[in-house]
Amino acid sequence: MSGNSSVRNNVIDISDLSPLESAGNAISKAVDPYGVTTSLLQAHMAWMMHPQELSRAVHALSGDLFALQSHVLRRAMGIASEDVIKPNADDARFANPIWTDSASWDIVKEWYLAFTHRLEDMFFETPGLSDKERRRSAFWLRNWLNMVAPTNFFGLNPAAMERFVATNGESLKKGWENFQRDVKAKNILMVEPDAFVVGKDLATTPGKVVFRNRLVELIHYTPTTDKVRAMPIVITTPWINKFYILDLTARKSLVKYLTDQGYSVFITSWKNPGEDLADIRLDDYLLEGINEAVRVACEFCKVPQVHLVGYCIGGTLASIYMAWANKRYGADKMPVAHWTLFTTLTDFAHPGDIDVFIDDACIGALEESMAKKGYLDGTEMAGSFRMLRSNNLIWNYWVHSYLLGEPLPPFDVLFWNVDSTRMPQAMHSYYLREMYLHNNLIKRDKLTIAGESIDLDLIVQPLYAVTAEDDHIAPWKQCYRIRKQVSVKAPVRFVLSTSGHILGIVNPPVNPPKRAYWIAEPERNEHWEHWFDRAEKKPGTWWEDWTRWLGERTGDLVEAYPASNRKFPALADAPGTYVLEK
Repeated sequence: MSGNSSVRNNVIDISDLSPLESAGNAISKAVDPYGVTTSLLQAHMAWMMHPQELSRAVHALSGDLFALQSHVLRRAMGIASEDVIKPNADDARFANPIWTDSASWDIVKEWYLAFTHRLEDMFFETPGLSDKERRRSAFWLRNWLNMVAPTNFFGLNPAAMERFVATNGESLKKGWENFQRDVKAKNILMVEPDAFVVGKDLATTPGKVVFRNRLVELIHYTPTTDKVRAMPIVITTPWINKFYILDLTARKSLVKYLTDQGYSVFITSWKNPGEDLADIRLDDYLLEGINEAVRVACEFCKVPQVHLVGYCIGGTLASIYMAWANKRYGADKMPVAHWTLFTTLTDFAHPGDIDVFIDDACIGALEESMAKKGYLDGTEMAGSFRMLRSNNLIWNYWVHSYLLGEPLPPFDVLFWNVDSTRMPQAMHSYYLREMYLHNNLIKRDKLTIAGESIDLDLIVQPLYAVTAEDDHIAPWKQCYRIRKQVSVKAPVRFVLSTSGHILGIVNPPVNPPKRAYWIAEPERNEHWEHWFDRAEKKPGTWWEDWTRWLGERTGDLVEAYPASNRKFPALADAPGTYVLEK
């Protein structure tokens, strides 16, 4: 971190913030905890204090502007000219051919892109600021620039004006109705709230709730084969969303795929907490959640061990549980034989774009908000994640709903995404501070959870770890570090799937294959670059490799377990009751 150094007790301390950052942080804590404007002002002041660097940046921008003027002249005279600045490959805002075919609109596009690209580069390279403050200022600059893109304004969006003429004004009328709908909902909707019905259209795999406490319902799915593997699979889902992302539709359902392959599957469906559960801690999620799910599955199937799966934050809990259980139960009574992680962080040093929201000021503001209600509302968290991809998740819907007057598409993943859940105050505050802010999970015995100090190096059970190439929530290179954190004795099979945090996991087999994955078994201290260079790339989905890996470890085929039994009678049909709570 850049800043002033000082001498204390004859030791040079270079960890101090610069006076500029210290002042900025003080103001930010008081009036702008998320740094929406103060981070930009801080970057602006830093550039003013470094005139030589500013001169070089301005010179680079002037070079672009000179090239752009030549481009404008050629287009004005009808001479073909290649774009000076091309949109990024994933930027769909200017995909309409009119932005290239029409000289006038091409010039509008090029001026916007020239300034945005240079300004973003400047803020990423701001001198005199720490890396984190540079990323934060660039993040908010990018969001401001995304907001003022010409595509977001009717008079600067040729596609919107063409549609207005083609529909005799009906598109703008529909857009106004869509705008009123979203004002009423207090949100820019991505999917209609009644587009799907959970239990009817989504989460339809048959099963029974066989256990319930104040935090979790445990669903056991009805077998679809006469024989199943003796060892059941217990899936710990994230509690920041509802469990049915792994059971969307019959074609996309991971749990149905597993049952069709002859596995007995249990899955957690977490309670949507209210004010009454404000004091629930991470300890409770471990003891009353994952520990109970493993216990019930063992007793239900009358087996000593299960295979444990954890997804996202559920995977972080599974990692904590594995360290906890190895210490609590010992090698002889360890109830998990092997385990799987889906897109899971255990080392939070570089948690991706969400890092812009992680510091004392931001967490303090969240804690203050949670203290008033006893929880963090799911819409607040969803809003933060939408800001990370504002073009795709905010302005895309602004344009299509309001300027083009289009109806919202009935997309099952988006419906799940907005079916948000709340976070208990005590648990979420602890998680943000101990994992994200202080990164204490990777420090041996630094955390004490549910009565045991946590040391990931105690985990010796074989691990199958799945990550996603375009994951901005759990970056795969950071997830890869689990290999270094678990015991050297633990065999690890590591997978990198194409796509992102959701579609890299919800990745059923299709023909021809839509996606691909890299796979290899990393050594304890092997760098991710070396692993990637030697990993085998395969077309299709990792689901098939995973079930083969599971088949070698989950025992012989036995008569299929019923969905419920006398000891664990059905409390409700799947998908249960907790998933329906709003």
